[in-house]
Amino acid sequence: MTEASPTLPGDEGQALYIHWPFCLAKCPYCDFNSHVRDRIEQERWREGLLAELEYWAGETGSRRITSIFFGGGTPSLMEGATVAALIDRAARLWRLDGQAEITLEANPTSVEAQRFRDFRAAGVNRVSLGVQALDESALRFLGRKHSVAEALAAVELARKLFPRFSFDLIYARPGQDLAAWEAELDRALELAGSHLSVYQLTIEAGTAFATSFGRGDFHLPDEDLAGDLYEMTQAKLTDAGLPAYEISNHARPGEESRHNLSYWRYRDYVGVGPGAHGRLSLDGDKFATRQRKAPETWLAAVEAQGHGTEERLPLSASERLREMMMMGLRLAEPIPLQRFRAETGRDMTELLDTSRLESLIEGGFLKLDAQGLAATAEGRQRLDAVLAALLPDTP
Repeated sequence: MTEASPTLPGDEGQALYIHWPFCLAKCPYCDFNSHVRDRIEQERWREGLLAELEYWAGETGSRRITSIFFGGGTPSLMEGATVAALIDRAARLWRLDGQAEITLEANPTSVEAQRFRDFRAAGVNRVSLGVQALDESALRFLGRKHSVAEALAAVELARKLFPRFSFDLIYARPGQDLAAWEAELDRALELAGSHLSVYQLTIEAGTAFATSFGRGDFHLPDEDLAGDLYEMTQAKLTDAGLPAYEISNHARPGEESRHNLSYWRYRDYVGVGPGAHGRLSLDGDKFATRQRKAPETWLAAVEAQGHGTEERLPLSASERLREMMMMGLRLAEPIPLQRFRAETGRDMTELLDTSRLESLIEGGFLKLDAQGLAATAEGRQRLDAVLAALLPDTP
């Protein structure tokens, strides 16, 4: 029996990411491309984003759009009219799938929650709420501008208005022990729908937390406690019917974030807006794209030339394999072996050091079978170390 030909990169459609770079305040843990401005010219920014949509549609042709994701920054600071205009334009420029997931990230302040009805009317069918904690002191520590009561109200409003919703929590915070986190998780599960994201607090270079942590202003849980917190999280959410489908993301089967799966499955996506990244298969090559990062610089470039692209670089076979590994091994599902060949034109074992691969398999960190290559639960918990061992040149 002849094996079916694998779907070529780009043929399964593409995702669309739209970046809104503005926030009310910069959270001390955040290293995303986010900026605080006293005044934002909504109409000017709307036209800039629409122009860049036009540019990328001209580059990619009338492909099918499987998802749209408004990220940031804080997209819930956008006017509903801007969100509606962008969704409508994307639907005209490409072929918007009838089941397309359209997600908008939102903060749960009462001011931003007032816009939820406008976002739903614009076509958003999923919101991702940055709750981050269900503890007042933790919210203050994390620099959040909402209270626990506002978070609870926003989650309830999202439940009423949107077919799907999710919210984020940050754990392994200073002073947090197993009992405190378990109680917070129990409360979160009373609120959660079919998806929940939980992230361990990490100190990112260039953030306010990096400075204060370096001064010794606070301490994170030690490695053993952090491991216990992670394992308890996995067990509790699995028992609640929300198993991990990715290191930090949990969902009932079939309720995974379809947009984020496009990243982790190494599918094509267009990145629009300041600092947005993209991965696009064009004319037999795969390109990494990046838009200018500074908001005003990006906007000036778009107004001058129709787009704010800073980089558009072809990726070699080994670079594609490296990216597939770094993204795909985050998932519980395997990276299909045929996907390696479809992306690179070569088998996985031709591009990897087989002795390193075999050592990680024997150590119980990776699993390779007819379905593909996957990280085990132990491997996902230590993925940075696994990747460093498997791909020694990874920065």
